[in-house]
Amino acid sequence: MLKSLVPVVVPSGLARFVASSTRVVALIPARYRSTRFPGKPLAVVGGRTMIELVYRRVEQARRVDAFFVATDDERIAEAVDRFGGVAIMTRPDHETATDRLAEVAAGLDADLIVNVQGDEPLISPDAIDAAVGLMLDRPNADLGTLRRRMDDRSDLDNPHVVKVVVNHRGDAMYFTRAAIPYVRSGHPRPTFWRHIGLYVYRRDFLMKLAALAPTALERAEGLEQLRALEHGFTIATVETDADTIGVDTPEDLERVRQLIETGTAASQP
Repeated sequence: MLKSLVPVVVPSGLARFVASSTRVVALIPARYRSTRFPGKPLAVVGGRTMIELVYRRVEQARRVDAFFVATDDERIAEAVDRFGGVAIMTRPDHETATDRLAEVAAGLDADLIVNVQGDEPLISPDAIDAAVGLMLDRPNADLGTLRRRMDDRSDLDNPHVVKVVVNHRGDAMYFTRAAIPYVRSGHPRPTFWRHIGLYVYRRDFLMKLAALAPTALERAEGLEQLRALEHGFTIATVETDADTIGVDTPEDLERVRQLIETGTAASQP
């Protein structure tokens, strides 16, 4: 089912609204023109496109009431329609996924907007539920996300693996591609946290964030979440054991393909 954006309403039969007054909508931003891997949402893994794999994972989340793919590309929208999903077309001129989500969220009757990356085909439904639960438990937090303990030194030194430093309450203090924190010789090793790029926004906050200009640290690191921190907003985090692989390159896709085709990917849809 392909829907335009004037206006967006939750299609009959797709809403799973619960007795709670809080309504949760997951959006999966997907674009065809990726610099490093053009067309990756339509790459096939185990007989399904990657965008369908992500969609099916979101479908399993218990705390999500409705879910859509947000795209500016007809090829992706048609692929979503073929597997029975719902795609919402957006403008093609968005610089960031946050801007694309905000365009869709402006037409949605929702309290929380979940941003599930379209290149995370192994994202855990339980992890999605944990992030939503975090925002239900933390009414003063503007944004919620996930962190996972990191033990592999190669991940710590890898700029493609985003790290997060948190305070004692679990709120993010900084996100970076660098190895952080620095540990002086002879001092105890702290916990290193890997950031899992799934976000839960309060809808009003998402609209406010998208209206802000990109900031210096955001541009330097290439991490949109730093815009929120630089403006003093609260990003709550919750620990998860779930692991995932973001598909940025054809090599990443091969890793995912091997895990799925050998049956070793957890919670396969």
